[in-house]
Amino acid sequence: MRISETVRKMIMVMLVTALVMAVAGTVASVFYPIHSLHFAIGVLLTTGLNIIKVIWLEHAVEKAVAMDDQTAASNYIRMQYLLRLLLTGLILVFAAVMANRMFVPSLLWGAVIGIFTFHAAKYALVFIVKANDTDADIS
Repeated sequence: MRISETVRKMIMVMLVTALVMAVAGTVASVFYPIHSLHFAIGVLLTTGLNIIKVIWLEHAVEKAVAMDDQTAASNYIRMQYLLRLLLTGLILVFAAVMANRMFVPSLLWGAVIGIFTFHAAKYALVFIVKANDTDADIS
């Protein structure tokens, strides 16, 4: 399966955001009782999930666009959304259970924070596209 340039940019922004959050967790561990390794694992776990979800979303949209029936395409996109939401919930429950078993809430907090790497990538992509459009207008 081929990945578009837009998805590649989103993945890069998500990875950079995850790295910044993991480093921030490490710095915060100096001042607060945070286990930085568990926090980083939580961030990376949900960032990996977000990368999978973005690739899955691209595939779902391409498949829905290729469908002839508008209702079937709409139902397919809704089902894909619910499956991605369910997967996110399962990962967060898994992080909560593991954090509870290991008595390390930092894993859960890292997982919750890592969910937001998708949103950071989404908003950063808007600025990246605008910057590329501005460069194209100048030349």
